[in-house]
Amino acid sequence: MRKTIKDVAEKARVSTATVSLVIHGHKRISEQTRRKVQKAIKELEYYPSRSARDLVSRKSGNIGFILTEDHFLRTEPFYTQIFLGTEFESRKQPYYVILATIPKDFKEGDELPRFILEHSVDGLIIAGKVSQPFTKQIKRYQLPVVYVDFYPDSGEHSAVLIDNLNGGLEATRHLIDCGHSEIGFIGGDISHPSLRDRFQGYKMALEQSKIPYKAQYIYTSESATSREGGYRAAAKLLENAKNITSLFACNDAMAIGAIQYLKEKNYKIPNQISVIGFDDIEQDLFIEPTLTTMCVPKVDMGSEAMRLISEMVNGKMKTPRKMMVSVSLVQRKSTCNLNK
Repeated sequence: MRKTIKDVAEKARVSTATVSLVIHGHKRISEQTRRKVQKAIKELEYYPSRSARDLVSRKSGNIGFILTEDHFLRTEPFYTQIFLGTEFESRKQPYYVILATIPKDFKEGDELPRFILEHSVDGLIIAGKVSQPFTKQIKRYQLPVVYVDFYPDSGEHSAVLIDNLNGGLEATRHLIDCGHSEIGFIGGDISHPSLRDRFQGYKMALEQSKIPYKAQYIYTSESATSREGGYRAAAKLLENAKNITSLFACNDAMAIGAIQYLKEKNYKIPNQISVIGFDDIEQDLFIEPTLTTMCVPKVDMGSEAMRLISEMVNGKMKTPRKMMVSVSLVQRKSTCNLNK
């Protein structure tokens, strides 16, 4: 039989009003009484009614998680791992996480996710690049927002960001340290701040090593950073850059697509062309050769975003906070040292 607040009160030998105050974190309750009630709650395995708590707090207890449709795919698991991190963290806090997707090209007049229109969330976590019309529309609802792996051009925002610049620098340095000087770069949607910074890191590494920048070694015209985009980008790049001995793909999905193309054209990886990606997704371990990449702590980013939005919803954060997470090199079999 499901236990009630009355059962908790009887076991803790307090009033039902006192139990309610403990559940809602009221400061009037002494620490001794709080511990006694919490012990009774745990022993009885009592779970307070969510609707009753909502009536008292005037909050929904929900956090909305939004990403574009093209990022919620089995072949694009980066943002789903971030979502998983928010879910893990929400278990430690009194929140549910509700997922919604929007079109990549969201335009003014397009319908917002229903949980925003119905005022069913207390705050939003927005993962990945979204359009300006979307960020403009959600401002009208005055909800706390945390961005992940994206930062809008205007205004100050709370965000969890990747150190893409240094990641791109380290990825390219790895290839240089392996003896490569003819280094190609492929990407898509280069207007995305993360991808733009990775490309900037690539150029910085060349400059620091006094390696000439060659425009024909760059292809960034793909609209999607997908496996298919990586396949097409590698094909286009090698039409004009047959001398490259290594390739830096702006993310792992494109790197995997590029490897598929190279293998079909009988390039030996890594002996003829080394390949490095960025993100460290699970599929990297199931291709041949396994992919050298930059590891992004995706689940941790989601957890951090959840902690930030919780602070904002509860009024503990007065000014926007920006957090930067570091990345690290994971060397596998798709790169090799030319000097050996």
